[in-house]
Amino acid sequence: MRQIVLDTETTGLEFTAGHRIIEIGCVEIANRRVTDRYFHQYLQPDFKIDGDALKVHGITNEFLQDKPRFTDIVQKFIAFIQDAELIIHNAKFDVGFLNHELSLLSGKWQTVEQYCQIVDTLELARRQHPGQKNNLDALCKRYQIDNTKRELHGALLDANLLAEVYLAMTGGQISLLSVENNAQGGDYSTIKRVSASRPALPVIHPSAEEMQEHNQLLAAIDKQSGGRCVWLEHD
Repeated sequence: MRQIVLDTETTGLEFTAGHRIIEIGCVEIANRRVTDRYFHQYLQPDFKIDGDALKVHGITNEFLQDKPRFTDIVQKFIAFIQDAELIIHNAKFDVGFLNHELSLLSGKWQTVEQYCQIVDTLELARRQHPGQKNNLDALCKRYQIDNTKRELHGALLDANLLAEVYLAMTGGQISLLSVENNAQGGDYSTIKRVSASRPALPVIHPSAEEMQEHNQLLAAIDKQSGGRCVWLEHD
């Protein structure tokens, strides 16, 4: 399934208090590769940015004065994420704000859940690392992902970091060169991005003779294990 890693920045913590989204950042993952496709937009919130929020992301109302409003970009945004699996860290926060923005558009749009499936990487991290810090900075450190440019939060920057964290948490995205370097004592923990334009790997089907030899081997294993050959059990 096509996956979209999403992050937002907002004027404050609670949309129930009138706070709004001021930045949306999305990056695409296809076949476990981060592609060149992304969605990024700053938004005019028509609401004063909270002082504590300003310290987190550094985005000012003055900077946002000439930016479009959510209603101006919603169609393009939904088109980008529709039918994808959304990967979000602390999804309750971002989805809550997005659904609030959608609800303000006179019933023209459904909730995010109607357009996408949602994976919360915070919940995933808590299951994998119980009792540990699981914010984005902690996960970057744990999986050795370079976040030195993250002096302030930013939706597109954080979405890119989260994409690498997610791939590392769910099995990694390591090139053959990285594995080779590791065999020579190198560091293979850094995720290597592969061009989305690279052709898919070929699927080579066995010949009839190879299948016969394969089945004979499975039969021998099954006999020696007393009928417990797991490969035959899954056929």
